Amino acid sequence: MENLWRAATGQDPNPDDYRGVEFWTDPERAGWLTKQGDYIKTWRRRWFVLKQGKLLWFKNPVSVTRGSIPRGVVSVGGCLTVKGAEDVVNKAFAFELSTRDSTMYFVADTEKEKEDWINSIGRSIVQHSRSVTDSEVVDYDSKSR
Repeated sequence: MENLWRAATGQDPNPDDYRGVEFWTDPERAGWLTKQGDYIKTWRRRWFVLKQGKLLWFKNPVSVTRGSIPRGVVSVGGCLTVKGAEDVVNKAFAFELSTRDSTMYFVADTEKEKEDWINSIGRSIVQHSRSVTDSEVVDYDSKSR
């Protein structure tokens, strides 16, 4: 019933948002986070996968297969900041991910997990930012000295 409701209200992500991302294998980071809903501001525990500049979430890790449809996806290249948000949502281990238009809130299970997610998402933002093109990326290790 919930899937029918999500489809009817257009809440499932557009497949183009994650096309070509093999999220079911070798993620950069994966784990449980609690996410605040977009419309109804309840908190729900979801399984998150970070891969190829996409943050995708699923109901649980068992539902992450080749044929899965994520419950949501964010292109982190369009995000501006990821930072702690305990004071904003009044929850321990909270952090926020902000775009130009909106802010999403998440809660990790521990301080270490929160920091690991912030660091991983932050690296992904830098790697996939629209402001950095491939021609601007310099591989300092390959430069002759």
